[in-house]
Amino acid sequence: MQPTITIPHGWKYPRFSLRQRAEQGLIIGIKYYPSDSLLAHQYGEGWRYIIMPDINSIEEENRLENEIKLLTPQELRAEIQAEIEKCLRQLELLKYELKTIPGIFINS
Repeated sequence: MQPTITIPHGWKYPRFSLRQRAEQGLIIGIKYYPSDSLLAHQYGEGWRYIIMPDINSIEEENRLENEIKLLTPQELRAEIQAEIEKCLRQLELLKYELKTIPGIFINS
């Protein structure tokens, strides 16, 4: 079952979604400041995105919709391929580690 999110009537739909990769990092959260709220009066109505610039960082950034630029298809492909290669190297290291345990035999 897919999780669903309901956008209240009168709110604009967000331009970006969770887990999208942008030049600024990975989108990990979305929040909305409705026009009649105190936050909207202070900062402006609309969607704010919480971005994790680096997967290994504890830092988060709040960005406006117009501050986010998605990766090009080529950049996205290169980033995902690099992540796959990193995972494959980790898998090989774990397999090697398993082989060093006495009494365990692994087929591969």
